[in-house]
Amino acid sequence: MDSVSKDMINVLPDALLCHILSFLTTKEAASTSLLSRRWRYLLAFVPNLEFDDSVYLHRDKRVKNTLHEKGFVGFVLLVNNKRKKLSTSFPDFVDRILALQGNSPLDKFSLKMVDGHDPVDPDSVVPWIHKVLVRGVSDLHLVVDMNEWTSDPLPSRIFLSETLVKLTIKIRDGPFIDVKHVHLPKLKTLYLQSVMFDENDIGFRKLLSGCPVLEELVLDGMGSCVWTSFTVSVATLKRLTFCCQKMSSFGYMHDDENPNNVSFDTPNLVYLEYAQVIANNYPKVNFDLLVEAKIDIWMTVDQIREVRLRKNEVNCMVGNATDFIVGLRNVRVLYLSPETLEVLTYCCKQIPIFENLSHLTIKSDPNVGWKTLTKLLKNSPKLETLVFQGLLHRDNKEDVAISSSSVKVLKIFLSGDKLKKQIEKVKHFLKTMPRLEQLVFYYDVKVLSQLHMLSRLASPKCKIHLIPSRESV
Repeated sequence: MDSVSKDMINVLPDALLCHILSFLTTKEAASTSLLSRRWRYLLAFVPNLEFDDSVYLHRDKRVKNTLHEKGFVGFVLLVNNKRKKLSTSFPDFVDRILALQGNSPLDKFSLKMVDGHDPVDPDSVVPWIHKVLVRGVSDLHLVVDMNEWTSDPLPSRIFLSETLVKLTIKIRDGPFIDVKHVHLPKLKTLYLQSVMFDENDIGFRKLLSGCPVLEELVLDGMGSCVWTSFTVSVATLKRLTFCCQKMSSFGYMHDDENPNNVSFDTPNLVYLEYAQVIANNYPKVNFDLLVEAKIDIWMTVDQIREVRLRKNEVNCMVGNATDFIVGLRNVRVLYLSPETLEVLTYCCKQIPIFENLSHLTIKSDPNVGWKTLTKLLKNSPKLETLVFQGLLHRDNKEDVAISSSSVKVLKIFLSGDKLKKQIEKVKHFLKTMPRLEQLVFYYDVKVLSQLHMLSRLASPKCKIHLIPSRESV
């Protein structure tokens, strides 16, 4: 760094320097105390703390540490004008940084701990959480992948915060969230992964009732099969992600049981990502303002077996997800998994009219047919972009009827398997989509030569683009 650059940094006020340090990990921020006398105490006022124990591994596994070049191993701070070498222990480092900062205001506290790194006693983590909550933290981020946390409940103090705006909890196989009392008046974003609620759906509803201004809710890796019902009722919610764990058996992905009731009272929701076994009933589905939805719903193994036994029946129904699908009718951008296509076929009495749908993505599976795709396209009068993530699917007679008079852009991800069959499908699309203006292929290198001939089959107004499949849509 030249002298001019150094002078430019030195004239910056402490508050701005602390703001700059807040974008670094806490380890990196601590290392700056070696730069000059000016930097000795800035760490005490950095508003963001980010602790990641993957940095604190054995020396041969550590990330590069500039302090090593200066003859120091571990972490160094200047206290009372004396250079102090800190322990390489992760818990010790966290304790010392929190002690150094005292009660100064704190915006974000991020803590990541994984089994196999420096051992951390859960009993020492709880006081860390209490300390940062007292300091008025607004963003609390906890990522814990440790066996010791599988059964212990989280500190109830987390759910009684006047200052939290964003809360992220990702903890392996638990722990339980005991929410007898919830008061999170400023919380706008809540991210929960693999947590379990005391009293299941009742505990979940208690949690939501204490978040009056919640705008984004992410529930990932949830075990919904033990819940008898599931209800999201938040008037302020704009983004919802609810993804349940899938269990594998007999070659199928499924949950053991269908929940009795699943309801959504979310009048201001604009984004939905939903993955769960279908419920027996959907008493309320309020998605009036929904813009984008990614849907992955599936049948249980028992329902799939019943479908196979009754495959020769006309209009065979083994469940009823009609009310949920009808609730999606205002969506503009829609993604459907292969399992969802099966639900539309065997658990949906009617396909609604999707008046606003302009972008549809279909993910294909060789074991799942396209029986309902014909009706879905017919009921999407404003559809302009259609994306196929694969063209291989289970054959059925309805395939020849797939067409759309409104689609202008067709995007297809091709694989190297059964290429002739896929090419025939593309030829069919070129004949049955008269308004097509763009045909985009995401291809494997070995199928490139076969794609060039398709340009002769397309109309002059249709442009064909070939893009390597490693590039996304």
